Amino acid sequence: MPLPFLTADRAFDAGAEDIALPFDDHDSWRRPYRPGPWRVAAAATVLLLASFVLLAAMIISLAGSISAAGACFVLAGLLITCALRLLRVGAWVSRHGVRRVGFFRTTTVPWNQAASVRTVQQPVRWLGFPRTVQGQALVVVRRGGEPLPPLVTDHNADFLARGEAFERATDTIEAWGDEYRTD
Repeated sequence: MPLPFLTADRAFDAGAEDIALPFDDHDSWRRPYRPGPWRVAAAATVLLLASFVLLAAMIISLAGSISAAGACFVLAGLLITCALRLLRVGAWVSRHGVRRVGFFRTTTVPWNQAASVRTVQQPVRWLGFPRTVQGQALVVVRRGGEPLPPLVTDHNADFLARGEAFERATDTIEAWGDEYRTD
């Protein structure tokens, strides 16, 4: 039984090759990979916490303390916003360039300002924590030589213990760079 919601970004029963679909819009920003299980689990946990806070806000508002209930509603809204932002973190590409979306900051590099997009061996942060391990990172080298943090690493929340997915994603982003970068 096909589940169309699981195959939204590719045709059902498509082969292993990643062929751009005819309705793909290369002008809109898209993530060339799915969010990883660690990222989804963290966002789900934050959303679960938000549901408990909303339940507490409802109970507090029924008890009569409107200001405390309002504070709980604001906290729940903040938690939901954080969970949604956590799901947006990653590398996004379009015909216009490559975008590194972080939790607090987004950096966009147009393709004409990127000297190269390549995978390198270097120390990378494990799940975003300060601890570093030896791994692979996809980096964008700007024409001016200004350093840019890695777009994705094989030890981040999207690719930890998913080596094949990391290779597919980096190959896809590098292919976008080769196609749209002007030398």
